[in-house]
Amino acid sequence: MRRVNWKSPSMTFLPCLFSIALFLATGCLAPVVVEAQQPASVTVFEGARLIVGDGSAPVVDAAFIVENGRFTAVGRKGQLKVPAGAARVDLTGKTVMPAIVDMHKHLAVTRDALVDQLQHLAYYGIGVAMSLGQDTGDVAFQVRAETIPNAARFRTAGRGLTGPEPGRTEAPYWVRTEAEARRDVQELAAKKVDLVKIWVDERDHTVTKLSPALYSAAIDEAHKHGLKTIAHIYTLEDAKGVLRAGIDYFAHSVRDRDIDDEFVNMMKGRPNMIVDPNLPDRGVKVDRSWLRESVTPAEFEKLQAESKDDPKAQQFFGIQSRNLARLNAAGIKIALGTDGSIPWAAHEEMADMVASGMTPAQVLTAATRNSAELLQVKDAGAVAAGKSADFLVLEANPLDD
Repeated sequence: MRRVNWKSPSMTFLPCLFSIALFLATGCLAPVVVEAQQPASVTVFEGARLIVGDGSAPVVDAAFIVENGRFTAVGRKGQLKVPAGAARVDLTGKTVMPAIVDMHKHLAVTRDALVDQLQHLAYYGIGVAMSLGQDTGDVAFQVRAETIPNAARFRTAGRGLTGPEPGRTEAPYWVRTEAEARRDVQELAAKKVDLVKIWVDERDHTVTKLSPALYSAAIDEAHKHGLKTIAHIYTLEDAKGVLRAGIDYFAHSVRDRDIDDEFVNMMKGRPNMIVDPNLPDRGVKVDRSWLRESVTPAEFEKLQAESKDDPKAQQFFGIQSRNLARLNAAGIKIALGTDGSIPWAAHEEMADMVASGMTPAQVLTAATRNSAELLQVKDAGAVAAGKSADFLVLEANPLDD
């Protein structure tokens, strides 16, 4: 989880973030190419290097057609049948990739603040964001049903389930009995949540975590209602426990020690498993100058000052970094999630995933196709015919850096 303290209302937008254009089905942010805003109902984008999002080799000198907010054809320049009267956008020298999918956020529960956050996320290239387990009330479900201009699309797990945690947030259900666990999941099912979130964490020995009987009841009830489940865990022991109980996904990887052969084999036995490693701060001083043009000078100075060398943080990161590397090497699907509400966190998370041994291509697939698959958002995560036309236009090639 990113530790930077960020509050959306204090953010000041500047015109463009390191020459990225974000095209969403609902509009266009920070456009590099103004021709995309012509009133033609069909637009063909030509000449870019195209990263499809499915892990395949990039398409050089690509072309794709967008009509009514959808990709209708994708291929090579000169090889597509372009409708008469279509607007043309020349992207020669650029790189195109799908908009990022961040499947683990914790966002506001009031409408104005939530919309503000989703617009900030879109500014930083996020096309879909999932709020994972602390959404009280009805606002999250109302916003999920809307198409909001210049904002990331929204998904919600509603209220997650945890053991009683005095002194911490009461947004999740505090579960004490199997009957309560099943009743809470039934309520979530009635609201049609996108996932059921389960916390299994004793918070450094300060609370009583969900027992195997309680989280097993919640997982079983969720599956009865056709819902997927995702677990926040900390220890290797609990990770194995929720796997035995049938958990579908992980919202964090193991954080207390290096994973063992038994756990890797258990994970490999679950071909549909997806893990959001949610890496912590690396504990090394980094250059955040790439943020300078999108925040106020005072905010930038504060953000840069908070980046420092921290041996304890480096050790904590090392455990999770090694665990990510091992799961990735074993062929387990990895997704991208950043926790918290920081709008640019996905970029630092992706850099940390590369620092942990994933290739840039693997990270981009994690941040697009795999995250969309976890959220069951079938029209996101790839530049392909029939998908929502949510994509990024980049000045440089992220496969190189």
